[in-house]
Amino acid sequence: MKDNQENPVMTEPETEQDLNEILRIRRAKLAELQESGKDPFQIVRFDNDTAVSAITGDYAAYEGKRVCLAGRMMSKRGMGKSSFCDLQDRDGRIQLYVRINELGEEAYEAFKKLDLGDLIGITGEVFKTRMGEISVKTDSVTLLSKSLRPLPEKFHGLKDQDTRYRQRYLDLIVNPEVRRTFIVRSRIIAAIRRFLDARDFLEVDTPILNTIAGGATARPFVTHHNTLDLDMYMRIAPELFLKRLIVGGMERVYEIGRMFRNEGMSIKHNPEFTMMELYQAYTDYHGMMEIAETMISSVAQEVLGTMKISYQGTEIDLTPPWNRLTMTEAVKRFAGVDFDEIQDTAAAVAVAREKGVHLKGNPVKGEILNLFFEEFVEENLIQPTFILDYPVEVSPLTKRKPGKPELVERFEFFITSREFGNAYSELNDPLDQKERFLAQVKKREAGDEEANMMDDDYVTALEHGLPPTGGLGIGIDRLIMLLTDSYSIRDVLLFPTMKPRE
Repeated sequence: MKDNQENPVMTEPETEQDLNEILRIRRAKLAELQESGKDPFQIVRFDNDTAVSAITGDYAAYEGKRVCLAGRMMSKRGMGKSSFCDLQDRDGRIQLYVRINELGEEAYEAFKKLDLGDLIGITGEVFKTRMGEISVKTDSVTLLSKSLRPLPEKFHGLKDQDTRYRQRYLDLIVNPEVRRTFIVRSRIIAAIRRFLDARDFLEVDTPILNTIAGGATARPFVTHHNTLDLDMYMRIAPELFLKRLIVGGMERVYEIGRMFRNEGMSIKHNPEFTMMELYQAYTDYHGMMEIAETMISSVAQEVLGTMKISYQGTEIDLTPPWNRLTMTEAVKRFAGVDFDEIQDTAAAVAVAREKGVHLKGNPVKGEILNLFFEEFVEENLIQPTFILDYPVEVSPLTKRKPGKPELVERFEFFITSREFGNAYSELNDPLDQKERFLAQVKKREAGDEEANMMDDDYVTALEHGLPPTGGLGIGIDRLIMLLTDSYSIRDVLLFPTMKPRE
């Protein structure tokens, strides 16, 4: 017995005429099956009892045992009285050894007519070939679904990234590393849930459709509710609802869900993305720092088996404790400007012009400090770093820092020069909150579509009493990019937003 291990040549049709001929032949095969009473689309169930990974991962436990497998036929080799083919399920591939002696002449002839991409169910005995290949000596083959279109060949037919994103189902079929990325994604999110559940956090759901777009500085998507004849917004963040739950006494809550921001698209941004936000009563942003670094490092250890990872060729150490710098310290270190020495907005404007920082509109000192940070600091934050104490002007929902009312108790954390999360000691003074909302309203009236809207009911909730609270938001997609070494956010979204083809 000799198994042919050469990869099959799954060439794509070279012309539209070639494709039409393949489609015609495959449809003719289907019609023949249907006319003979063997329509595969009439099969409603196949009881497979084993996963490919179970066999390949523990051959000794399966050697000589009968198994029942189901999956897609990815290759076929040799068409005499015996054949080899590869069966692929969600976990991996295994070789099938198919002989006329085991199947019988009629069934073997039917097997020979199968096409690459067909979904089949098989039974057989696990063994190793003389070449040492784990295989299944197959004694029955059932066609479960007919593939009417040819699969792309991995190295030639699906190199185009645009096609991969638009037809993710093909990407998943022919690129096992893509399937692995999304398996890891699921495991990361499950590990985050386990971490938070173990700390007595309660997972909740908050509205996606809102009459007020709040909780973040972002431009919302607008939709319309016909029955109420009311414009509504897709949520940009769940923050204000989650803090209402803290007012209500729930004390520790979190949500993992979709957010929608009507903004630009890039390797870091998709208009629809996944965010995790949590809120804990009776703690502050220092408590959120401990949660952030402990959660991410422990998730990496659980899912990947290490806290030291590689991202696009750069080694990253997620082991706590992470670096900590105030925004003022960071700007002083990387831009050479000490904003503690700058007395007012006029002086900040002068320094910005001297350093070539572009100023839009009429920013005040705190906003200019933030611009310096974005211009000179972010690109240098490769290893995990917390940036603390932001200007109050760019943090409308955050508690002021005692002794420095121009700053707030807020941090963002950065890895590989990217922001991964944002956290506050939450503002619980309803009078201060109302004034900050009013300041944001003025920005909106001046044309800033990303400024916060007034939320009177949220202010009313604060008037009933929000305890000292820490809040943390983490971009799940960016975290998964980091932990799967993925270059673009589209690589970790099963169905990223795409402009329709014309």
